[in-house]
Amino acid sequence: MDSLQSLPPLSTLSASAYSILNAKLGTDHDLTQAPSLVSEFLSQCDDLDRSIFHLNRTLESNLASYASFSNRIGNLFGDVNSKLTDLGSSVCSRSSLSGSNQCRILTLLLILSNFDGKFRHFWNLCHGEHWFYFFIIIIIIIIIIIIIIILCGNCCVIDGEGLGEELPALAKEVARVETVRAYAEIASKLDNLVGDIEDAVSSTMNKSLRKDSSTRNSEETRLVAIKTLKLTEDLLTSVTKTRPQWACIVSAVDHRVDRALAILRPQAIAAHRALLTSLRWPPPLSNLTSSSLDTRKSSEVPNPLFTMQGDLKHQYCENFLALCWLQELQRQRKSRQLEGHNREVALHQPLWAIEELVNPVSVASQRHFSKWIDKPEFIFALVYKLTRDYVDSMDELLQPLVDEAMLTGYSCREEWISAMVASLSTYLAKEIFSIYVGQLEEESVTGIKSQARTSWLHLVDLMVSFDKRIKSLVEQSGILLSLQEDGTLRKISSLSVFCDRPDWLDLWAEIELADTLEKLKPEMYEEKNWTKKVQGEVLSNSDDYKCPAVSSSIFRCLSSLIDRCQSLPTVLLRSSFLRLAVTPVIKFFLDCLLLRCQEAEGLTALTDDHALIKVANSINAAHYAESILKEWCEDVFFLEMELDQGDELGESIAEYSGSKVPIEEYGNGIFHEEIVKFEDFRTQWVEKISMVVLRGFDAQCRDYMKNRRQWQEKSEGWTVSKTLVGALDYLQGKMSVIEENLNRLDFVGIWRSLAAGVDRLIFNGILMSNVKFYDDGVERFGYDLEVLFGVFRAWCLRPEGFFPKACDGLKLLKMEKKQLQGGLTGGEKWMKENGIRHLSVTEVEKIGKNGVFTK
Repeated sequence: MDSLQSLPPLSTLSASAYSILNAKLGTDHDLTQAPSLVSEFLSQCDDLDRSIFHLNRTLESNLASYASFSNRIGNLFGDVNSKLTDLGSSVCSRSSLSGSNQCRILTLLLILSNFDGKFRHFWNLCHGEHWFYFFIIIIIIIIIIIIIIILCGNCCVIDGEGLGEELPALAKEVARVETVRAYAEIASKLDNLVGDIEDAVSSTMNKSLRKDSSTRNSEETRLVAIKTLKLTEDLLTSVTKTRPQWACIVSAVDHRVDRALAILRPQAIAAHRALLTSLRWPPPLSNLTSSSLDTRKSSEVPNPLFTMQGDLKHQYCENFLALCWLQELQRQRKSRQLEGHNREVALHQPLWAIEELVNPVSVASQRHFSKWIDKPEFIFALVYKLTRDYVDSMDELLQPLVDEAMLTGYSCREEWISAMVASLSTYLAKEIFSIYVGQLEEESVTGIKSQARTSWLHLVDLMVSFDKRIKSLVEQSGILLSLQEDGTLRKISSLSVFCDRPDWLDLWAEIELADTLEKLKPEMYEEKNWTKKVQGEVLSNSDDYKCPAVSSSIFRCLSSLIDRCQSLPTVLLRSSFLRLAVTPVIKFFLDCLLLRCQEAEGLTALTDDHALIKVANSINAAHYAESILKEWCEDVFFLEMELDQGDELGESIAEYSGSKVPIEEYGNGIFHEEIVKFEDFRTQWVEKISMVVLRGFDAQCRDYMKNRRQWQEKSEGWTVSKTLVGALDYLQGKMSVIEENLNRLDFVGIWRSLAAGVDRLIFNGILMSNVKFYDDGVERFGYDLEVLFGVFRAWCLRPEGFFPKACDGLKLLKMEKKQLQGGLTGGEKWMKENGIRHLSVTEVEKIGKNGVFTK
C-alpha cells in the first residue's frame, strides 16, 4: 500500500471542512473508505467548477448587454444635449425673439443641462428594480422639450401683452419642474440611505449565522446601521415638515425601515443578553435565606456591573448605548408618526436595557417566591433587597450612558425600581390574588368562612408598607414625588395591580368595609363609649366639642382607611375606594346617631335629663364629625380628588349642553354631601331640644300667663311674680344640664333660640292679650323681665337684646300718657324717634291702649 499523505494542520481548515471530515472519518473503519470518499469529493468539485464556468459565461453576457444598452442611452443623451445646444444658439440668434422669451428658454435649458450632469448617475442608480426614478427623468426631459418647442414656435407672434399673460404660467411650470427635480433628489437620497440600512442589517444577520464571525465586527456594523437610521429619520422629519404632500414616499420609506428595525432590535437585544450571560448576570440568589433578607448589601455576592473590566466592560457599554440609541430613534419615529395625536401615551416606554437587566432577576426570584406563597412578607423583603442592592450601579454606571445617548426624561434609578415593582405586581396578580379571589368565590358559594379575607388584608398591609419604602428609595436621588404625578406613582407602586383589575378594588373595598364595621359595632353598642368624653379632642379652631369616645374610634378607623387609600397610585382609584369603603362608614355613624336620638325621643319625648344628655352627646359627635370632615376637605389629598371629579363632571356637562360649568358649583369638598347631612342632623335636633325646653317653660308659666289681675294689683313687698319663679327654676335647671353636656357652639344656638321663643311667648301671652296694666303692674312686669334676663345673663352681657318685643312693650308701658298719645298719631316716625324698632304700628297702638294711667 502506498504511503498515506498526511492531512494539513487543523488551523488551516475552514469550519465547514473540519465538520465534514469529523463526520466522515469518525472511526478507524472509516479510514479504509478514504479512496471512495476522495472520489466523491473530486466528483463534487468537478460539478462545482462546471457551475462556476456557466455562471461566469452568463455574467459576461449580461455585462456586455448592459454595457451596450448603457452606451446607447449615453449616445441618446449626447444627441439630445447637442440638439438642445443648437436650439439654444438658434433661439439666441433670432432678433425677433423678445427678451422675456429668451430668458424663459435659457432658464429651461439651464435646468435641463443641470439634469444632464446627473443623467448617467441616475441611470446607474435606477436600473433594475429602481427603474421608476429613470422613468421620472425621461418625463422631465420630455416636458422641458415640449415647453421649449412651444415657446420657440410662438415667440415671433407674442407681443408685450402676451408676455405678461404667459409669465405666471411659465413660472408655475418652472416651479413644478423644480419640485419634480427635488422629489427625485430626495427619493434618491432616501433610497441610498435605506439601501445602506438593509445592507447593514443583512450583514449583521449573515455574521450572526457564521460561528467564526467577530462579535466586535457585528457590533460595529449594527452601530453603522443605527447611525444611518438616524440620518434617515432626520431626513424624513424634514420632508414631513417642509413637504407634507409627499406622504407617499415617507410611508414607503417607513415601511422599509420598519422591516429593518424588526430585525435590528431583536439582534441588539440578543447581543445584550449574551453579554449579560458572560457577565454572570443575574447574581446567584441561592445563598439568600429568610433571615438574611433584611440585612444590608451582601459582601458574598458582588455586583457584576461594578466588577466587569477591560474589553468586556467596553463591549457592554457599547451595546447598552446601541440599545439606548435604538430606543431614542424609535421614540423619534413615533413622535413624528403621531404628530397631532396624544403622543405622551405611546412615547414613554420602559428603558429596554433596564428591562433586560430586570427580566433574568425576576425569573430567578420567582423560584423563591413559589416557596413563600403563605408568607408573602418574604417576597416583599426579597424584592426590596434586590432593588436596593443594585440601585447604586444604575446611578453611577448606567445613567451617564443614558445621558450620552440623549434619552431625555429617563432616570435609570427610577426605571430599575419601576421594573422591579412591575415584575412583583405581575407575580402578585397571577399567583396570589387569583388564589384569594378563588377562595372568596368558593366561600360565597359554600358559606364556609376561610382565611382569604384576613390574608387579603394582610397582603394589602404588606403592599402599602413596601410602597412607602420604595418611594423613599426613589426620593433618595432627590426626585420628590407629588400626588399629581400619577404616572410615576403607578410605576413604583405594587398597588397598581388594581389599575388593571377594578373588580379587585371593589372586592378589597368590600372586605375593608366589612372588617371596619365588624370592629366598630361592639364599640357603638357600648353605652359607656357614648357617655365618656374624649379629653384633648380639640381641632384647629380651638372649640371643645365634648365628643364621646365613640367618635374617636370612628375616625381612627376612617383615618386607617384613608391611609391605605393614599397609597393607591391614581386619583380614580382613590376616589373609588373612598366612595366604596369610607363613605359607608360615615353613613353608618350618622345612622347610629339618628337611631339613638329617635330612641330617646320615643321613650320620654326628651322631657327627662337622661334623654337630653343622650341627644346632646349625639349632637356633639355629629358636630365633631362635621368639623373633622371639613378639615379633611381642605387637605391637598382630597382637594385633588375633588378637582379631578370636577373636571370629569365639567366634561360630561359640556358634552351634553355645550357649555362649561365652573368648578365651584360642583360642591365644597369630597365629603360635601356627608357634611350637609351632619349639619341637617344637628340643626334638627338642636331645634327639637329648644322646642322641648320651651314647651316645658310654657307649661310651667301657664298660671303666670293666665293671671291677668296681677298687673292691676299693688305689690306687697315681693318684687317678682311667684308664679314665674317655678318656670324660671325649670328653665335654669334644663339649661344647666344642656350646658354641661352640649358643646359650646350648639349650646349658643339653643339658648338664643330659646330666648327668642320666650320673647314671643311673653309678648303674645301678656302684652298682646288685652291685659290692662296699672302702674304697679308695669313695675312688676319690669321686675319679672329683669329676673328673666338674669337667667340668660350667664351666657351673654346684654340679654335684653335677645328679648326685643318684650323690651319694646315694657318701654311703651312706661311712657307718660301724653307721650304715648303722640305715638298713636305719629306712626313709624315717632316709633323711630322713641327707639321702638321691633314692633309694628298696630302692635304699638294695641299695647298703648292697655296702659291705665291713674295719675
